[in-house]
Amino acid sequence: MQSLGVDIGGSGIKGAVVECSSGELVTERFRIPTPQPATAEAVVDTVRQLVVQMGWNGPIGCGYPGVMKGNVVHTAANLDNSLIGVDLGAALREACNVPAVAVINDADAAGVAEIRLGAGKDVNGLVMMVTVGTGIGTALFNRGILVPNSEIGHIRYRGEDAELLLAEPARKDRHLSRKRWAEQFDRYLKYLESLFWPDLFVLGGGGFKKPEKFEGIFTTRTPVKFAQFRNQAGIVGAAIAAAEGMEIH
Repeated sequence: MQSLGVDIGGSGIKGAVVECSSGELVTERFRIPTPQPATAEAVVDTVRQLVVQMGWNGPIGCGYPGVMKGNVVHTAANLDNSLIGVDLGAALREACNVPAVAVINDADAAGVAEIRLGAGKDVNGLVMMVTVGTGIGTALFNRGILVPNSEIGHIRYRGEDAELLLAEPARKDRHLSRKRWAEQFDRYLKYLESLFWPDLFVLGGGGFKKPEKFEGIFTTRTPVKFAQFRNQAGIVGAAIAAAEGMEIH
């Protein structure tokens, strides 16, 4: 089955049609800058533009950077607060004139791709996906089952919201090299390790789109793998969510 996967990010809204059995992108990936301010109306219209540009009229899966329950937005850390309380699934279904839309947390979407088809496939234990981009996203899977909306990127770490210290904007603002930033991120992973004792970390998002730059830096006792689908994992997982009719309650 093929679905359109859409990844709503703080800097860009990206989408592609995905063959859900393999995770292969069967169209070019399209990207439109995230509107500023990223109000509910503007975000919905930007996704609509993407869908029109691609000529798509089938099911859509969307990864959203915040807590999602029943397709309703509950947080908007890197977008506009006008999104909170919006039934994003219903709004997108109407705006895009498609039969079905599934919206889940963006890190959960990336994790779904990696658990079903990628780096976390067949791991019989606790897998923690950590994505780094405009923010920090996390997804938890126990024996392949999603524990949704973990939002551990917002955990208090060294007296701050971890995202404010370690996401891409913070790295750039502090003028950190990739190596220096990764050493600090390694300490964050060790902190998460002490709380959750996972069996595998899977690292993804734009911050890890070139995993070869991080060889030998991470020193956790927990094995570390990089997302097999790289920065496309969110698109792939969102498409799978649509194909499965996934809805988080």
